[in-house]
Amino acid sequence: MAAVKKRKAKVKAKKSPAKKSPAKKPKKSPLKKPAPKKKPPAPKKKAAARPARKPAARPQPAPAPVRGPLPGEVRVGVVTHYYGHLSVAAVKLEVALKVGDTIRVLGHTSDFRQRVDSMQIEHEMVQEAIGGDEIGLKVTQHAREHDVVYRVPA
Repeated sequence: MAAVKKRKAKVKAKKSPAKKSPAKKPKKSPLKKPAPKKKPPAPKKKAAARPARKPAARPQPAPAPVRGPLPGEVRVGVVTHYYGHLSVAAVKLEVALKVGDTIRVLGHTSDFRQRVDSMQIEHEMVQEAIGGDEIGLKVTQHAREHDVVYRVPA
């Protein structure tokens, strides 16, 4: 195998003719153009003396909405899971809750109120649930885990 490679190398060396290619002319480097002359800066005009202006009074921004429970709201429980395809929140109750109560769901990005229309325990409709129960609660908006549920006074 090595002998074949050596033979091919010799053949290639013999086959290459001793032709000389025409002499290449060296490329001329492009002439450098002289840098354009810079104009002197225009003299600065002095502004006429103006009376001092007071900054415009800006309107005060609206106060930020309250992110905690409002007075009279009672903490009912915490959302443990949200089923998006059903719009149902699983809520671990701390106190009693019944159908017809108005609740507020408050979290990092959610804050909405609604009336309790449908409530289930273990897939069975119930009218009232007590503290310690895990309920399924039909919600009108997206609720997230760890959102807190408050009962709003009537």
